[in-house]
Amino acid sequence: MRSAIKSYFLAERRILRLYLEVNIQDCFWSSSPSEVKKFKVQDDRDNFCPISSQNWEYWFRKWLEILQPDIPVAQNYELSLRLTDDSEIQTLNSQYRYQNQPTDVLAFATLEVNVPQLKIVDSDIQIYLGDIVISIETAFRQAKKQGHPLTTELAWLAAHGFLHLLGWDHVDEESWQKMVKQQLFLLHAVGITIGEQITPDN
Repeated sequence: MRSAIKSYFLAERRILRLYLEVNIQDCFWSSSPSEVKKFKVQDDRDNFCPISSQNWEYWFRKWLEILQPDIPVAQNYELSLRLTDDSEIQTLNSQYRYQNQPTDVLAFATLEVNVPQLKIVDSDIQIYLGDIVISIETAFRQAKKQGHPLTTELAWLAAHGFLHLLGWDHVDEESWQKMVKQQLFLLHAVGITIGEQITPDN
């Protein structure tokens, strides 16, 4: 009986978590024509970037459904994804992490770890998970270094940022390895294969 009740509530959680609204802010491909031209010369942009809004939304929704994170239950969830350049992400990195240098991805979570579950589910509730910021320039360099397409690198960074929004962190080698395995699993779930040569500085 207890297992049946548990299965029922798990099923309810899955149904409630199917919808995730993804707000995409393209501040790179749409605002930096010179950079776009440079990348187009170096790679076939049509095959690599930009990733369609539909693909971004599918990835994040699929990941949320798979992870079933310990966050308040709501009818709708929302997050923002900002695609930018090294200059802007360096400014954000300096302002919020006190590191005055470009980085690949930043995540600003609005939920804290181990938030207690809401006992009453309101169909009008929409929970904002936070913001993910990715530097296309850094992602491009890392994709070249790792030897995989830019799309793969962007998916990798998006999964990394998404896990941070849901409370994951990598404070030591053990937690880093757990997060890497989870990211590999998430990419595989959306049909992306990536080598396991990823290092912490990626």
